[in-house]
Amino acid sequence: MKSYLSLFRIRMINGLQYRAVALGAILTRFCWAFMEILAFLALHRSGGGSFAMTFSQTASYIWIQQAFILMYNVIDGDPEIEASINDGSVAYELVRPMSLYGNWFTQCLANRFAPTAINCLPVLVIALCMPEPYRLRVPGAADAALFLVSTALALAVSGAIAVLMHITMFYTTSQRGVKIIGRAVVGFFAGSLIPLPYFPEGLRRVVQFLPFAATQSTPLLIYSGSLAGRDAVCAMGLQVFWLAVLAGMGCWVMGKTLKRVVVQGG
Repeated sequence: MKSYLSLFRIRMINGLQYRAVALGAILTRFCWAFMEILAFLALHRSGGGSFAMTFSQTASYIWIQQAFILMYNVIDGDPEIEASINDGSVAYELVRPMSLYGNWFTQCLANRFAPTAINCLPVLVIALCMPEPYRLRVPGAADAALFLVSTALALAVSGAIAVLMHITMFYTTSQRGVKIIGRAVVGFFAGSLIPLPYFPEGLRRVVQFLPFAATQSTPLLIYSGSLAGRDAVCAMGLQVFWLAVLAGMGCWVMGKTLKRVVVQGG
């Protein structure tokens, strides 16, 4: 574990260096969140309050989503892994005394956690200073604890899915197509575009059990208060289940793939 912790620390330090980029990202997150909140405000005013989430819960959902969006991000964020496959330098990774899957998984976690550590606090401070009903709600101690645990699980599930997507690069000449499809599928079914409670009842019952909901929807619904008590614990259980399934699948696929890898050059 010391090797993986050291790798995580190195990636964190590298990710914390780009402060100017972080400032632009903070401004983007705030503007995008406010536009989304205004769109849902218009929806609630025209819908007569017949929604599974209140407007206050929806506003909190959006603020937290934008604050932690880089952590929940499955697509993008790992250009070095993609470059190592394209240029063949992955051969150097294979001679290291550590699992390639564990190496990539650790990098994926660090690449998502580092920018979030810079971006989230300013967005949260702004959201807490907004007037009602646009303000970010402050959850109770129990909900806050569940949210933190669920967020850690969501980060791990996002990393596991990202590694599986990187493995597909061994079979393709470009990951662009995989990214386009992944961004559309994951973004929609994870509740990135529309919170899952706004989905039609039949569709929502299916989508909430998919691994994509474990990457974003579960922690956001817990924080907003739309998911609490036993339902929240069950949803976190699904996160643990999908993490085990995806990590196990990733290790198995990685082992099969590396038996066929050929790196040309010297």
